[in-house]
Amino acid sequence: MNVKRRTQAERSATTRVALIEAAWRLFAAQGFAGVGTEAIVREAAVSRGALYHQFADKTELFAAVLDDVERDVAQHLAEVAGAQIEAGFEGAMLAAVEAWLEFCERPEIQRIVLVDGPSVLGWIRWREICQHHVLGLIRALLEQGIATGEVERQPVVPLSHALIAVADEAALYVASADDPAAARREMIDVARRLLSSLTTRARPSR
Repeated sequence: MNVKRRTQAERSATTRVALIEAAWRLFAAQGFAGVGTEAIVREAAVSRGALYHQFADKTELFAAVLDDVERDVAQHLAEVAGAQIEAGFEGAMLAAVEAWLEFCERPEIQRIVLVDGPSVLGWIRWREICQHHVLGLIRALLEQGIATGEVERQPVVPLSHALIAVADEAALYVASADDPAAARREMIDVARRLLSSLTTRARPSR
């Protein structure tokens, strides 16, 4: 029986995934500072050399973990928004905001995305990784809202950045609150009013 041998690229990709998944588990449980590279390679069942072949250092591995987390979050938010698309721009956006804030009550998301992310990578790089996956969803919803007449015609790019900034600040507010559930309800109410103000029905007829 012929057994197809994996290519070097396939083995490398498998190793990379193993390292990211192992680091995700450890960073989520112990935080970036509490995890050494020895623990990561042991958890991933690979050599230290394999780690440094894939990543320059632990910080670069953390960046890959954050990128994976943000991609998963963005995919979930897109699914949630898509399920509410018949409710229009406001309904789809609000559903995505609610889902995002629910995510931010999870300890592993708080630790990796909201606490360690900015401190380990610096605010600029953290922002770039976070926006890379989610900004497109916000832009798409705004463009659709404008196309259907639900949202007043206006520049989409600056508004997308403003909305993602609001979402990130809302997440930090919820994560640092003594009562996260109450803080989430407050922020959802704020988001509802903000999104409503963007719709054409909020403008008086002329």
